[in-house]
Amino acid sequence: MKLDEPLSLSAISPIESETEIINSIECDSINIVTEPVKPLDADCAEKPESALVTFGTTFVTIFLAEIGDKTQLSTLLMSAQSHSPWVVFIGSAAALITTSLLGVLLGSWISSRLSPKTVEKAAGVMLLLISVMLFWDVVIG
Repeated sequence: MKLDEPLSLSAISPIESETEIINSIECDSINIVTEPVKPLDADCAEKPESALVTFGTTFVTIFLAEIGDKTQLSTLLMSAQSHSPWVVFIGSAAALITTSLLGVLLGSWISSRLSPKTVEKAAGVMLLLISVMLFWDVVIG
């Protein structure tokens, strides 16, 4: 069906018109349907991220977040004080791996019991609470 042609209800069967309308919808259009609709085109379906993309995103995010933080500064000072940089490296790496493992396990457990929206809201509230507490500490201290 073209937009410049007059609409004739008798010339188009209901099945043809619905199919034509559905086929004309693109992946990024607004979905007004109240029930979830599976995409007709395989290109429209969300593809799961590859393990390499997930690894890269996680690595870059954590690497940038950890640069210059108190953990890195503590490791630097312990290495300088102990004169055993490889022992400090192994100890700090083991600690970071352990805390990351706890985060992944806890995140997996939480995501299996709560909706992503609830997790996002809870994380936002916790970060807001931490920010208020830090601000309060700066103002009082």
